[in-house]
Amino acid sequence: MSVLKKIEVKLDAMAPGDREIGQYILDNPDQMLRLSTAALAAEIGRSQSSVVKFSQKLGYASYQELKLAVSEAKAQDWQVPAGMIHGSIEVGDNHQVILKKLIGSKLLSMQQTVASNSERIISKALEMLDGARRIHLVGVGASSLVARDFSYKLMKLGRNVMHDSDSHIQMANVSTLGPGDVLFALSYSGASIETLRVAELARKRGATVIAVTGLHDNPLSRVADIRLYTVADEERARSSSITARDAQLTLTDLLFILLVQRQPDANEFVHNSEVAVSVLKADRSS
Repeated sequence: MSVLKKIEVKLDAMAPGDREIGQYILDNPDQMLRLSTAALAAEIGRSQSSVVKFSQKLGYASYQELKLAVSEAKAQDWQVPAGMIHGSIEVGDNHQVILKKLIGSKLLSMQQTVASNSERIISKALEMLDGARRIHLVGVGASSLVARDFSYKLMKLGRNVMHDSDSHIQMANVSTLGPGDVLFALSYSGASIETLRVAELARKRGATVIAVTGLHDNPLSRVADIRLYTVADEERARSSSITARDAQLTLTDLLFILLVQRQPDANEFVHNSEVAVSVLKADRSS
């Protein structure tokens, strides 16, 4: 049973305060995903603690876990394109079935991720990146690949960017950060010890920490100043964190495009980068 159906079933038996919270979530699930506990409490005229307790009464350890459940429930309402299958990839599936399931999982993950991040939070992260003196990107495993991709894009815009896959070098680089600098940390689990330690050091040095992590409560999200969320269906597509990586790429690509819009000379920077690289490409006429 989805959390929305669970709330609907229990609504009449709830105490008046809980019923008001539950009704708001049922009526405004998309809006709820964009609200913090304080913002939701303000919307319905209840205390922040009442929202947290409501989440716990439904069996969730935190409000973030409730948001994840609501996001997953909303995703069930989203219609996968005709002919697309979303489900577990089985050993006996043929090529076409695997392809449809894989694409379905990727699209669903990206759709859920977009729904989980408000325009206000995206704008806040954008402001910090745009005004940063230096940007340090960190992640391990598949998250490191996304961090590297984002670092290349930011470099094309002339930004002062640091990224290294070695955790020792990451710590050394972050030790030089300070106020006005940004650490952009990616970890779907939010529990990667290397990423967490780097984030803690960056925070200690006075840098702003932007975390890209799952909706569930986790150590990295608690360290971060700004939290961007990704939703991934790793139970259905476990191999190599495929959907988590796609969700992260969706967010970083969005931030890059928004930065391009804000930067008057962005196209000139990108063009100069393309010209510089072109001299390394083989001359087909020779």
